[in-house]
Amino acid sequence: MKLKISKNIALSCIAMGGLLLSSCNDFLDREPLDQVTPTQYFNAEADLAAYTVSYYSFPVHSGWGVGTLNLDNGTDNQATSNANYNMYVKGNWKVPENAGGNWNFSRIRAFNYFFEQVLPKYEVKSIQGSEKNIKHYIGEMYFLRALEYFNKLKMFGDFPIVTSTLVDQHNVLMEASKRRPRNEVARFIIEDLDKAIDLMQESFKNKNRLTKNAALLLKSRVALYEASFLTYHRGTPRVPGEAGWPGANMDYNKGFSINLDAEIDYFLTEAMESSKLVADQIDLTPNSGNLNPAGTAFSNWNPYFEMFAAEDMSKFDEVIFWKSYNADYTTHGVSVYIRNGGNYGLTKGFVDGFVMKNGLPIYATGSGYAGDESIMKTKAERDDRLQLFLAGEEDRLATSNDTTFFGAPNIIGLEEVRDVTGYRMRKCFSYDPAQAPGSELMCTYGSIVYRGVEAYLNYLEASYMKNKSIDATAANYWRAIRERAGVDTDFNKTINATNLALENDWGKYSGEKLVDATLFNIRRERRNEFMGEGMRMDDLKRWRAMDMVKNYVVEGFNLWDEAYKAKNYYEEVKVNGVPTGEIKNLLISDGSAKANVSNKSLSKYLRPYQKVQANNEVFNGYNWSKANYLYPIGVRELQLASPNQDDASQSTIYQNPYWPVTSGPAAE
Repeated sequence: MKLKISKNIALSCIAMGGLLLSSCNDFLDREPLDQVTPTQYFNAEADLAAYTVSYYSFPVHSGWGVGTLNLDNGTDNQATSNANYNMYVKGNWKVPENAGGNWNFSRIRAFNYFFEQVLPKYEVKSIQGSEKNIKHYIGEMYFLRALEYFNKLKMFGDFPIVTSTLVDQHNVLMEASKRRPRNEVARFIIEDLDKAIDLMQESFKNKNRLTKNAALLLKSRVALYEASFLTYHRGTPRVPGEAGWPGANMDYNKGFSINLDAEIDYFLTEAMESSKLVADQIDLTPNSGNLNPAGTAFSNWNPYFEMFAAEDMSKFDEVIFWKSYNADYTTHGVSVYIRNGGNYGLTKGFVDGFVMKNGLPIYATGSGYAGDESIMKTKAERDDRLQLFLAGEEDRLATSNDTTFFGAPNIIGLEEVRDVTGYRMRKCFSYDPAQAPGSELMCTYGSIVYRGVEAYLNYLEASYMKNKSIDATAANYWRAIRERAGVDTDFNKTINATNLALENDWGKYSGEKLVDATLFNIRRERRNEFMGEGMRMDDLKRWRAMDMVKNYVVEGFNLWDEAYKAKNYYEEVKVNGVPTGEIKNLLISDGSAKANVSNKSLSKYLRPYQKVQANNEVFNGYNWSKANYLYPIGVRELQLASPNQDDASQSTIYQNPYWPVTSGPAAE
């Protein structure tokens, strides 16, 4: 979703790396290499429009694979063929020599360069074009700077706040490298978003460009993230001012103080106010209740399902911002890979978390749960989100032939098309035959970036954290979400039937403590609504939900009761092309290097990381390290911010908690 500007090669100087890398000042002083110089640029509305859109960088569908559906891999929601060994094997993630591009200021410098060039011209009204549009593009740039800082906040916590382009002088860059406490960074992000909200238009360019509602939604996301992080990580060195906070060792933080209760309340209030402004404007896309298209129809059978694979997403009120595609320029292959398999799969823990349509958890007395001998049974009478977006054996695969179904999961195929857990997602699948022509990557339907239901969920969570109760507004939002999901709208029925000891969900913890049943069900609602939308890791981190991840074994569908009998797991033996009548079992579960499924002695559920034990660091499960809530800063970045540019211990940048200041050693 990124375009390139070639108006002037001199503008490439804005793509500066870390603060302490060489600047482009000398290059800017050279004679222009074409007819457009920086002083001549930014004089027209079109210049601003092109520059801002060139820095659009959002997670969207692209190229081979299932696109954004892969974003939740490596959490308790999803798995891919290869586990995240750095994240879940203690000692594997080490401090790098450099941060590998994460501790990088190139985009921030580009945004600051824009403001330095544009704002003076805007003040004297020398930019040609519609003032309304000019204001909008300036607002977009505030949005993009805020988003970039939010990404840094999530990675590193405390971070330098830089609002100008810097000269290449070591003392200046050392000063600018001083990290600011994370709550100050979050407040800076919200200030930028407030400016964006004030400047941006409510409707713009078919929702293919950012709008005021996108800025309001991002503001609610940032505020909720920071309020959650400060709440649940309180008492750890990851929170400024708390015991062991490494920022306390820096002279420049002397005198720093923080009232955590007041900060948390501020962020919760901001989250509630901004999310309500969006939620009250947005109607959720209706769910018709149809679980599959009928006959040869591929459209107008269920708006909720179709919203995720529409060619024109602007027609859905719930979609706030999306990426469009054009067969002549850019396409993707998401529907092709959902049709054939995409080297990912939902986990048993995730699937088990969806309640029944009557609102009861599957383990509750009287729930009506049919068991999990097949995926269709697993889904029966469950939350419509599970029924719609999890592919069952008897779900339609094509619209041209009523007898074409998804069938048994492809658990032993080529890695790139494997159903890793047996549970294949059907979200973002298109039943339009033109969107899945064989193996060609010719899908042209859109990719959602922001949708309004998040505002409902952000308000619900923030209001409960603030007030410890479900207010009338939150109750209305919650009922609307459940009604769309085809679930009994009495959320208290679910809360009262919840037994946290029976829930296989990392989100039931914050730190080492179980949360209350109401908060857990708010988190459950968010988990289920955002299936495959890349929200899970951010949520788990801000909730501090992984302290109790110890020897966690990922499981998938029930293979060994009935599913193993499926005919595509067997083949007839042939000799010189002639059938012998002998049937060969293709499932290998002996634990050898050739094994392709886990042995039933371990569990009747498929365990993708327990097929082979030898040289398998996650055979006994995932293990979380407390250092992993924040990224380490590379040693070279630390060294460059020291007086002699060589001694990390003298750096103006401090390392994150539990990470050493030398490359090679693992976290404590």
